[in-house]
Amino acid sequence: MGLTMSLRWHAFLAALPTSAVLCVLVACAKPTTQPAQAASAAKLRFKIVRTFPHDPHAFTQGLLFFEGKFYESTGLLGRSSLRRVDPDSGMVERRVDLPRDLFGEGVARVGGHLVQLTWQNGRALVWNLATLGKEREISYQGEGWGLCFDGRHLIMSDGSETLALRDPESFARVGEIVVRRAGRPVRNLNELECVDGVVYANVWQDTHIARIDSRTGEVTGWLDASGLLAPEEARDADVLNGIAYLPASGHLALTGKLWPRIFEVEIVLDAPPAAK
Repeated sequence: MGLTMSLRWHAFLAALPTSAVLCVLVACAKPTTQPAQAASAAKLRFKIVRTFPHDPHAFTQGLLFFEGKFYESTGLLGRSSLRRVDPDSGMVERRVDLPRDLFGEGVARVGGHLVQLTWQNGRALVWNLATLGKEREISYQGEGWGLCFDGRHLIMSDGSETLALRDPESFARVGEIVVRRAGRPVRNLNELECVDGVVYANVWQDTHIARIDSRTGEVTGWLDASGLLAPEEARDADVLNGIAYLPASGHLALTGKLWPRIFEVEIVLDAPPAAK
């Protein structure tokens, strides 16, 4: 501080009452109320209701259920596909293989169409639901991981804690949801399923599924989905990845990459959330 400025500052302080001088020196401010600590997410567990056969060679990236059929997106270069599957037999009724340079990712239904992401190709593929014929492609920036449709927006993950809201027709990004659990960001969000204002999200390379309030981004439930596969099944399987809502029962169907089964599970409360 220069001499002239220093003299002006001391003169200014000398003209103030003592209490005001103290406020200037210690940056007095109105008392503030500390924000309430974020509540912990409810601990959830599952009850297996039944199982369905699943192609153990399918590298599952996205799963949904509609009118009695599973629709599945599989990944890996040279092995990516879109499939319609009969739940009871596990038979693939219709399969469309993606070009060898595309790595399939999440899939969502919008009316009579399916929208399928690709991982690092920046291309969303739009398919006719009835025929599984490709109708168009849409370009986007960044990686594509999981996708679901909440009736208004497509909700898309990219492995971060931020879910993008996209227009279902143009695929333009129109908003975002930052996901937090007890105030901390939850990263590696992968496969998504939208259910009545809630987004269920696989956490990549983890056995947990986050139940997310789509309005606030807060994780309201934390499901430990470990132990679904028998030890001998788990040896040849990859990570948990695949969530589909079953409207008739209100249950979820869960599977993973290279899993031999799909599990219909009922989600129940394991322990009440901690008090604020």
